[in-house]
Amino acid sequence: MISMKMKSIVAAGLIALGLSVQAQTLDRSKLPADGPAPTIKVGKPVSFTLANGLKVFVVQNNKLPRVAFSLLLDYLPIREGDKAGYVSIAGQMVKTGTKTRTKDQIDEAVDFIGGTLSTSPTGVYAMSLKKHTPKMLELMSDVVLNAKFTPEELDKLKKQTKSGLASQKDSPAAIAGRVSSILVYGKDHPYGEPDSEETVDRITLDDCRKFYETYYRPNIGYLAVVGDITPEEARSMVEKYFGKWQPGEVPKPNYEMPKPPAKTIVAMVDRPSAVQSVVYITHPVQLKPYTTESIQASLTNDILGGGDARLFNNLREKHGYTYGAYSSLTSDRLVGRFRANASIRNAVTDSAVAEFMNELKAIRDSKPTADELSHTKNTFTGNFIFTLEDPETIAEFAINTARYNLPDDFFANYLKNVEAVTDAQIQTSASKLIDPEHAYIVVVGKAADVADKLKRFGEVVYYDMNGNKVDAPAAGKLTTATPAGLTTEQVVGKYLTAIGGKEAVAKITDLSQKLTTEIQGTKIDVESKQKGLTKFILSVTAMGQVVQKITSDGTKVKMEGGGQSKDVANDEAKVEILKASLFPELLFSNFGAKTTLAGTEKVNDKDAYKVDVALGGKSFSVFYDVESGLKVQTTSVEQTPQGDMAVNVGFSDYKEVNGVKFPYTLTQNFGPMVMKMETQSLVVNSGLDDKEFAIQ
Repeated sequence: MISMKMKSIVAAGLIALGLSVQAQTLDRSKLPADGPAPTIKVGKPVSFTLANGLKVFVVQNNKLPRVAFSLLLDYLPIREGDKAGYVSIAGQMVKTGTKTRTKDQIDEAVDFIGGTLSTSPTGVYAMSLKKHTPKMLELMSDVVLNAKFTPEELDKLKKQTKSGLASQKDSPAAIAGRVSSILVYGKDHPYGEPDSEETVDRITLDDCRKFYETYYRPNIGYLAVVGDITPEEARSMVEKYFGKWQPGEVPKPNYEMPKPPAKTIVAMVDRPSAVQSVVYITHPVQLKPYTTESIQASLTNDILGGGDARLFNNLREKHGYTYGAYSSLTSDRLVGRFRANASIRNAVTDSAVAEFMNELKAIRDSKPTADELSHTKNTFTGNFIFTLEDPETIAEFAINTARYNLPDDFFANYLKNVEAVTDAQIQTSASKLIDPEHAYIVVVGKAADVADKLKRFGEVVYYDMNGNKVDAPAAGKLTTATPAGLTTEQVVGKYLTAIGGKEAVAKITDLSQKLTTEIQGTKIDVESKQKGLTKFILSVTAMGQVVQKITSDGTKVKMEGGGQSKDVANDEAKVEILKASLFPELLFSNFGAKTTLAGTEKVNDKDAYKVDVALGGKSFSVFYDVESGLKVQTTSVEQTPQGDMAVNVGFSDYKEVNGVKFPYTLTQNFGPMVMKMETQSLVVNSGLDDKEFAIQ
């Protein structure tokens, strides 16, 4: 079984050139005065509308011999009900086959011309070299006009979606985001309804096909054409490939405006093994996009919770509570949202929330300083000008001008409007949009350590990860107590019986296991070799390079990675061996480890017995499913550059090999990120040589 220890000026000069320059005396103690807001010359795309209602915007740019097509479908969010998740899946299925092409044929055709083609619920993106533009548009239009949905592709996407949902259960940040959306918007609002394995299971082909037939319509479409193409060429091609696309009536639903709570509520999601609390302070706001108010709100938020702003400087720089504290003010034509967030050490969670609340009140109660406002405007202006280097930005401006019925000069005057914002307007914006007295303080963490201290901010209400109210955990215990008389030995005994029994386990002398996963598009290979109960080698390989290796010769442990190595022995080595051993339960007493049956806790929404294992000042926890007896998770606290972090390793998909069940799927968190490792091969009793486990 795999280990849990996968841790992973230029100076510029002036040359006189014979010119006479009169020296001036400069006061370098003062910053130069700000200049006027620059005049932005926003190129105007050539636009036209097809007879079917498709609105097209062409931005010619001949710097590179390529052309990109971005199709946006502009419809209001959809309420998915007890089939939440079908819109996302349907958007992905649009590319999985047409009436004349299979998914493989589409992918091969796109690859052959070196192009890109992707679909989503709200549109399609395609890009290729100019010489391949006709073929790329043929493929894109085939997907848009002739999508065909098959049971095989639906089953595949449902499986992938459920796998992603399962991995979120181990991510406090994902849980905080999920619960905060449910509370802010409500489960009956499209922004708040939660998807789950159950809702995904209910999705049918008809659901996906109906979405496609209803919402993939040209009369709500905006097509941006950007690149080495003339407006005349673009018009001819777009009319040829999209002219036959039939318009249709698209629903325009109405949704009740979400309201903030009558008073601030602390929404506590208990994670008994957490060493940090993920904190979200959030509530809905009424803030429409691309308005004077949204510009003021953006500056307000940058002063409060930008990259180097009040929250960051207070909670990180001044108090050292967190590695980063930020906020966001989101505009939306239905309903926007305010959110301030950070990951906080358990011991100072309440103190950090107090500082959050202080800063939220302060930006409402007083104007920003002149330096704050000037610095924020300058940064804002620089970022805006930087985006103008991308020709697709010009097309985006044109599309949004049409979508939101903006004045023709809205983006040309954007920076003038930014420069015109006053300190009084910032305070007014904050007073209107930031409301700490009517907010949800969502805290995902160890309730036993933090809940009582949070009561001063509002009533503490307990929720599960699906936003359902639950009872508070009993004082001093986990979710529930264990049955009277139950012992660690009985829990371990049930586990050994569940995987095949002690006799079958004793016949396993060695194991070789290969797993793969993917992190941000990079394939990761994991290989684990184990002999007996105490010898193992774990190696992690990425892009052909071994990035992590841990070896145990049965007594000592050597850890290698990042050009460094560390040898550990005695109790520290024993702890590492216990974490990595095939069957550590058989070593607890031999190693002198103290085991405690601490109670039960929910793991993947099912009750699991928690056994705490302590040895030599180190400890970790093992969880066994109450019903099946199988091991489902181990948890340890690891030291990282970001502070102590709870590392959870999950075990599932047990399969029998030589009479013993082994987990074929493992999950492990790295902070907010969760990786899922799938077993490619597992071989037992192959006669591994002791020499492989020697430590040099």
